[in-house]
Amino acid sequence: MTGPLDGGRGGGGGHGDDARDEARGEPRIPAPRAAGDDLTLSVPPFPLVLGAYEDEEPEEEPDEAAGGDVAGGDAMDGTAALCLGPGAGDRPADMTHNADDADAARTADPADTADTAHHTTGGTDTTGGTEAAGLSHSVLKSLLGAWALAVCSAEETAAVEVHLGECAACADEALRLRDAVGLLHMERDLDLDPLLRFRVLENCLGRRPARIPVPAWAAPYDAETARLDALLRDFGDSEWDAEVRLRWFEGDRQMTRSTSVAQVLGHLMAVDGLVAGALGLGDPLGTTAPPSPEERTEQFWKSAKQPLAPAVRQPWRGQSHTLIRTVSFAGRGVSELSVSYGDFSLALKDSLLDRAFECWIHAGDIADAVDYPYEPPSGVHLNLMIDLAARLLPHALAARRRAGLASPPHYLMTPGAPGRSLHLEIEGAGGGSWHIALDSPAANASADHAVAQVALEAAEFCRLAAGHISPEEAAAGQDGDREAIREVLFATASLSRL
Repeated sequence: MTGPLDGGRGGGGGHGDDARDEARGEPRIPAPRAAGDDLTLSVPPFPLVLGAYEDEEPEEEPDEAAGGDVAGGDAMDGTAALCLGPGAGDRPADMTHNADDADAARTADPADTADTAHHTTGGTDTTGGTEAAGLSHSVLKSLLGAWALAVCSAEETAAVEVHLGECAACADEALRLRDAVGLLHMERDLDLDPLLRFRVLENCLGRRPARIPVPAWAAPYDAETARLDALLRDFGDSEWDAEVRLRWFEGDRQMTRSTSVAQVLGHLMAVDGLVAGALGLGDPLGTTAPPSPEERTEQFWKSAKQPLAPAVRQPWRGQSHTLIRTVSFAGRGVSELSVSYGDFSLALKDSLLDRAFECWIHAGDIADAVDYPYEPPSGVHLNLMIDLAARLLPHALAARRRAGLASPPHYLMTPGAPGRSLHLEIEGAGGGSWHIALDSPAANASADHAVAQVALEAAEFCRLAAGHISPEEAAAGQDGDREAIREVLFATASLSRL
């Protein structure tokens, strides 16, 4: 019996061919064919070889002895049957090829045969410019994944895109790959978001409120100390010894001082000790410590081991936890407890806002020293800090007048009487609108007596209040009395201290 597997030769089912191939050391491995889903509508669903559709004159029918009978009663070369597949005898005579073409096909490279078979139809090449560029269909198909990820070279990208306009199967595959790329995750920083703890706790407490909640006026301090602790958690020895540049204003001059990360943390712990002392807790500097924040800092730096070790983090964090726990259990009346800073005093609720502000500012100084990004507080907390600064501005302005650094008031005001004011407008998250009394802290600042207006972005105002920029550098929108505007900007800078 003759058929597509015996090369069209009779006698014994083609065993003689097998023996000859094995003798030549050529195993009989069928040439690869294109996958079913790789075929376009214009390509017949059977394996083809180069020359199968060339425009040639029909060959004479072979003898019966050479070819034998095939289905349909027509004689056909056995190799042509191998190339055209079962049922080839039903096809027109011009779809056959002679024995010489069949021998050439048998010795051709299987990969080239498969690629040519996929793209050859009726003597017309469907690959267009891609074959001319030297890239076969199999190579172009293997580049689809890289093309979908946009990592191909310019030449490969151009070749793939030309091919996608010619091959429907590859175009569908490319579309599926491009959709899959959209499901991949974007690159993300491996560091945890410093606000993650705060958001998780806020969500949990929103579902089940705490039995003893943290007061709203203490929440900024709780959040900022937690953010700074998260920043310090993975510091190594080199980060702890990094040089941190502190900046603040004294009079009309900006002051600077170089410290280390450990020294900055010791400074925060020393000043937080003022709040701890007011609450009856242990002062880290002892009972004989001075009341001024600057003096306390200098005493701590001198008494501590030099250089300060990273071990300072644990006492500082333990003290902040103790402060939060104490004010939470103390109840409402504790918020008005006075905390002395030497030259002035603040209510406990304002003192913790002040400590939260300084914690954020110095955390930013530390982040700058180790080249790490650090975000501002949440809008709600930032608004509370700006409100505290706005309420302190009339007192800072009066202190500058007493020191001879500002012009005298225009009017002598009785307490509670309306007087001149400056309209301070803070833009962005945490912003708002405030009226600052210009002639006396006891005067009633109202919009009816506003003589000037200043507009600042929230972060810019906080940098000015921290002494990180000078009043001349502040990007402020100004309108009205220029002298009043200048004095308020300098009074804002004077709120800063070491």
